[in-house]
Amino acid sequence: MLIRLGHSPDPDDAFMFWALASGEIDTRDFEFEHVLKDIQTLNLWALDGRLEVTALSLHAYPFVQDEYVLLPHGASMGSGYGPVVVSRETLSREELRDVEIAVPGRMTTAFLVLRMYLGDFRYREVPFDLILDEVSSGAAPAGLLIHEGQLTYGDAGLAKTVDLGEWWLLETGLPLPLGVNAARRDLGPDALRELSAVLAESIHAGLENREEAMRYAMRFGRGLDAALADRFVGMYVNELTQDYGDEGRAAVGELLRRAEAAGAFAEPVRVEFVG
Repeated sequence: MLIRLGHSPDPDDAFMFWALASGEIDTRDFEFEHVLKDIQTLNLWALDGRLEVTALSLHAYPFVQDEYVLLPHGASMGSGYGPVVVSRETLSREELRDVEIAVPGRMTTAFLVLRMYLGDFRYREVPFDLILDEVSSGAAPAGLLIHEGQLTYGDAGLAKTVDLGEWWLLETGLPLPLGVNAARRDLGPDALRELSAVLAESIHAGLENREEAMRYAMRFGRGLDAALADRFVGMYVNELTQDYGDEGRAAVGELLRRAEAAGAFAEPVRVEFVG
């Protein structure tokens, strides 16, 4: 069975799927085609059920819950850290409400959490990898950074206004669930369970063979040096990635509950995992 596997061209996603890409594990009756796209594109593709397995922003999942089911692994969660709003000089919460913020997409979890933090705000969608330049050049007064920009904004001379993962931890005592992996329901329950097991093995193999997996992940580092790439992977590929556990599932439930209460979704949210 051909499985088109969508994920971002980032070190953490590459690390998770190193074992699949390199043939280090038995893929059983599945053949995998890796489809690398930015997370906003994957969110939009999921609305059409385009891929059998895809990385998603958790914010996007309720919009595709009839088509996809969550895998019990592969999540990107930050415990006390997450997307960062930056500007040329530190802004207060009130000041941030009065400026236009460059954001990486309205369906990203980062955008949803920033809306929880600020309420309604002015924004402009910008490809995630151009937001640092937008803020540095003065084209945008502030920017919402995801991926490696969370670690490199200081090199661009920018200041942190708020770390949304830090704010979320103080608000809830929980890690901030950002990205998830989901599989299309029409694969059927048997194939979904088998597929889930293969993908779980890939994550486990990467963590057990970190040096080799990191060499592969560095191909997607977008200029990160080895130390920063290793730090970034460690932030988002950890024990909660192997399995949500009670804490991870509670975090997902809390984020979606708050978003639903704020009117973010047209239909009730159903949190459902394979198995």
